[in-house]
Formats: sequence, C-alpha cells, structure tokens
Amino acid sequence: MCGRYKICKPVSKTVDLVKTNIKVEDTDNYNAHPSQKLPVIRSYTNGKALELCEFGYTPNWSKKISKFSPLINARKETLMEKVTFKNLIQVSRCVVPADGYYEWKREEKNKIPYYFTKEDDEIMFFAAIHQNNQFCIITREATEKISKIHHREPLIINQSQINNYLNTKKDAMEILNSIKPPNLKFHAISKDVNNPVNNNPALIKSIN
Repeated sequence: MCGRYKICKPVSKTVDLVKTNIKVEDTDNYNAHPSQKLPVIRSYTNGKALELCEFGYTPNWSKKISKFSPLINARKETLMEKVTFKNLIQVSRCVVPADGYYEWKREEKNKIPYYFTKEDDEIMFFAAIHQNNQFCIITREATEKISKIHHREPLIINQSQINNYLNTKKDAMEILNSIKPPNLKFHAISKDVNNPVNNNPALIKSIN
C-alpha cells in the first residue's frame, strides 16, 4: 500500500515537464496523506498541467454505502478486472510526483515506519488514475528487496514514459506491464510520521 509520501517544491521539480501550473504552490510537504489536495500531472489537448487533486477516490456507487473509506490504491494486477478501475485506466490517467514514500513493516505487535527513495535520489512519478478531482495510486507486487518491508510498492514510472502513459490512445496496461521497478533505498524513521499533523524534515531522518 502507498498512503503517505513526501513531495517538496513540486512546481520547481516539474516546470520542464508541464505547460501549465494550475494553482499549485511550491511548498514542502513531508507528510502527504489521503484527503489532502496534492499535485498531480494530467494531460489536456493543449499540453500537460500540474494541478491539485484530492488523494483518495470515492466511486459513485459507494455513496450507497455508509462509512465508505476512499480508495487510495489500485492493484495493477486487477485493474482490468474491476469495473471501477477498468474504466478509469482507459480514460483518466495521471501521474503523482514524489520525492519518496513511507511504508510500515509489521514486527509482531509493532509497526516500524520506513522512508523509501530512488537510489539516484531523483524525483519519482507514481502511476495513478483520477476522477471527480480525486486520485488513486496504482501499486504493484514489491520487488524482493522491498518485500522485506512490505509486499506492495507504488508503480513508479520513468520520466521518459510519462507521455506514453498519459496518452489515452495507447494501451495503459501494456505500458504499465513493461515498466521495471527502479532501484530503491530505504531506512527506518521515527514514528512521528504516523501522525499526519507532523510535517517537517525530521520525519525522513534515519533512526539507525
């Protein structure tokens, strides 16, 4: 699952990738979390735009269900099996810029948070789907290295593949299945990240 991540200076880091910035500020967010409006890249007929979408997707059918929790992740392996996601992956794709993400390792009754980044420290782009100004991050089975912490990881797109993925005339699943996961590094961090109110550079500091 991918439910928390870090994104700092999103405007500066994507200025060469998009044509338009729609009300996104160049702020630092060390604890991006569901229900927040966060920067995503979407494609329009006149070019790509960086804009804000709410993290967490609520399908129209869920309005009939009380206490429905918005969907923050969609499994790549079942995207085409579920009507909700199948329709979105065909026509409503976006990518989510991030510096790194958080995941928790379960150890008996304890959960230890870890911070993940690319080994080259470059920006990440999560494959995602969107609707009604909400988005949901696509995940894949974790690599052997990452599976030591968690069995899932976000599906990270190479910068060179962004245009292909956002082009709805192209087969999204063919593109996603062709993407090899990047090399990631990680380290244990403080449990302060557990509280979404906490938002500062100390959250990503290694405690090892």
